Amino acid sequence: MRIDEVMSSPDDLGRSGDLEEAVRIFDTHRRRLFGIAYRMLSSVADAEDIVQETWIRWQNTDRTQIQEPVAFLTTIATRLSINVLQSSHTRRETYIGPWLPEPVNTDDDPALGAERAEALQFAILLTLEKLTPTERAAYILREAFDYPYPRIAEVISSSVVSARQLVSRARAHLSSTKVATVDPHAQRRLLEAFLTAAQKGDAQELERLFASDVVSYTDGNGVKLAARTPVNGRRRVAQFVAAFAHHFWTGKTIDWVHVNGQPAATLTEDDAVTTIVTVTTSTEGILQLLWVMSPQKLGHVTAVSA
Repeated sequence: MRIDEVMSSPDDLGRSGDLEEAVRIFDTHRRRLFGIAYRMLSSVADAEDIVQETWIRWQNTDRTQIQEPVAFLTTIATRLSINVLQSSHTRRETYIGPWLPEPVNTDDDPALGAERAEALQFAILLTLEKLTPTERAAYILREAFDYPYPRIAEVISSSVVSARQLVSRARAHLSSTKVATVDPHAQRRLLEAFLTAAQKGDAQELERLFASDVVSYTDGNGVKLAARTPVNGRRRVAQFVAAFAHHFWTGKTIDWVHVNGQPAATLTEDDAVTTIVTVTTSTEGILQLLWVMSPQKLGHVTAVSA
């Protein structure tokens, strides 16, 4: 049951203003809760489920005993996300081909509920996949939401020392990657150059745009035309992209959108987005080509519904 449906129930309309206040408080923090859950799970649907389950817990608790509602809600959403993350790896074992985070449109909500935008871009989310659930939670609360260590320790049920260690290990993982921070305008120009060369099938120009260890990932979960294994290396990726130039782009319209705080191109055919493509970069050029073709992951490219 949705929250607005709860408020329209005749039984609830007859109650005191307690439930109205509960809804007001929850709505105030809803985007933050979604932001935490999305960064934890990289899935809009799973994040929305977490938000809804958090509401149910909030609705059913004795709120007169809650002195800090935001702390309570954050703790519930984070712990539920940790539980889901621990089971999601099993689900991904049956996923067909590479798995990528589900893109979300950030044109309307640039920070997606965070005081800071960390841990939202694809490069960071992919790196966070290497962390344990508690490391990921500690890092997100610290870097994206500026939580103090004592509060992080409370949320994840650890000591302050342990919380600091978790964040430190997460930072070490991230600093060991080759991904470079690139100005969004420069990233778009690089992606535009890639699209031009890709449509022409210009393998030589594609090689010039790629880092030596570039990897192309296609998330299709078995959809037609989606590569089921990553393609590695400058020459192989250039030849791979050039090889499908004569048919892949035909009949598709290319538009632009910001997903996860970075520019991406959408490919639309028959009024439906069939693919988004974006890149991560290193100092050498394009480091990762990220193609999302799974229909289940394209629903939030043009609108954020949470």
